[in-house]
Amino acid sequence: MNSKVAISGLALFLLLFMGGYFVVNPSYEKSILAKYYYETGDYKEAYSLSKEAFGMDTYNRMASTIMVQSKTSLKYVSYVDDARKYMKDINGIASKEIISDADKAKIRLICKIMLSSYIKLAPSVITDKELVKEAAKYHNGFEKLLEKVNKKI
Repeated sequence: MNSKVAISGLALFLLLFMGGYFVVNPSYEKSILAKYYYETGDYKEAYSLSKEAFGMDTYNRMASTIMVQSKTSLKYVSYVDDARKYMKDINGIASKEIISDADKAKIRLICKIMLSSYIKLAPSVITDKELVKEAAKYHNGFEKLLEKVNKKI
């Protein structure tokens, strides 16, 4: 009976010690904060903090994971931002009464760039599903637009 209490006490002490180390260690503190920013959608801050945490402790797997995931999410955010900007430009061209061959070539080039950029994106299991859906929506839009522009040649 005494040995069970001693072993349980030792196990509890080790768990508390490891938990304390996790909370007090500056690398893990930054990792926890980076995880918070990642979950709230502030991927730049999450990437910055996780990179700092990983620099302090290269064995910090939490920092490594958040850093990679933030970088992936930033690529998606960049793609969506570019897609919005280019769609706005294309809508401006499309509002003209006559679309010149140069404008058609510009639309074709934009579509090809955005389609090739989308191929380079690779979501993971924890990448924000809404962000992935939005990028896919723009990708489909660029595919359809390219088909329309190519038909009118």
